[in-house]
Amino acid sequence: MNLPQKVPAGQIPSSGEVYSLLAQDWSKTPLGPMEGWPAALRIVSSLMTESHFPKAIFWGPELTTLHNDAFRLLLGNKPNAQGRPWNEVWAEAWDDIRVFSDRAFAGEATYIEDFALTINRYGYPEQCWFTFCYSPIRDETGKICGVMDTVIETTGKIVAEQALAVRNAELAHRIKNTLSIVSVIVRQSLRGAASIDAAWKAASERIMALSQAQSLLMAGTEMAAARIEEVLRSVLTPHLRDMTQLVLRGPSFELTDRQTLSLSLAINELGTNAVKYGALSTRLGRVTISWTVSDDVVPHLTLDWVEEGGPVVAVPERRGFGSALLDQMVPSDFGGAARITYAPEGVRYHLEGELRT
Repeated sequence: MNLPQKVPAGQIPSSGEVYSLLAQDWSKTPLGPMEGWPAALRIVSSLMTESHFPKAIFWGPELTTLHNDAFRLLLGNKPNAQGRPWNEVWAEAWDDIRVFSDRAFAGEATYIEDFALTINRYGYPEQCWFTFCYSPIRDETGKICGVMDTVIETTGKIVAEQALAVRNAELAHRIKNTLSIVSVIVRQSLRGAASIDAAWKAASERIMALSQAQSLLMAGTEMAAARIEEVLRSVLTPHLRDMTQLVLRGPSFELTDRQTLSLSLAINELGTNAVKYGALSTRLGRVTISWTVSDDVVPHLTLDWVEEGGPVVAVPERRGFGSALLDQMVPSDFGGAARITYAPEGVRYHLEGELRT
């Protein structure tokens, strides 16, 4: 074996900048001074310290610990583990890992993937996962004298997989919810339309608003929320001649997925009517949307749609799906109430409800 020249012959080199094994006073441990270590321990320790993969050894009946530099990262802020009993180093997890130690000393190696352990390495208990192998170490006579722990932490992978599972569950729920809404849109659009072409146009516009809302939800860091100002601009931009026709006033906050979809449909309905009969049918018209949010434990939302600058408004002769959407469906998703007013100077829509997570 070619050892670095600065390491005395017969002693143990390390792969790191700090020769951690050499820095210990082993005479105060059950292993005694390094020059008196058995050949098997010197050899396996040398192999361990040359590795960049996290490895540790616990030796003899006292389970005296030795580890390489890579393993030190797994210990966090734990006290120096070199020379301490393995069951003391991992006292908080010993009940869970003792069986693997016993098996190794009995001659049976254990390999296990993504094993969950609650450990304390930063002053508080944390759930972590590890893939490791406990393998017996034999001396020249075949006697088992210690155990090699080759290990890698997989906590990051497991947490990512759990987050993905939650995200997929949210996505499945949203797809189911969206299909249900689309079914209602198509059915109601067909029921109240004067012709197939009119029904197709109304249904297409409503489904497009739904699609835009879904895009906002998917683009966010959290799939379950979208910011209200982004929702309003996304839905209304196709209805505007220029952006000066839209005024938004209110604090920024996030809507839940259901409320995002519901409000998108409502704003699309109001925008479509404004283009046909109201303020957005003329270049001089303007729509102002203002809202307030209370600081209660469950925040209370108040939102107002106000049209001005358009033609004189007339009360519609019949009520269709759009009216039901604005009066019943949307306030239901907000757990509140709404009213639409056909004032001669412009349509008014008032919505109140709660912002639940």
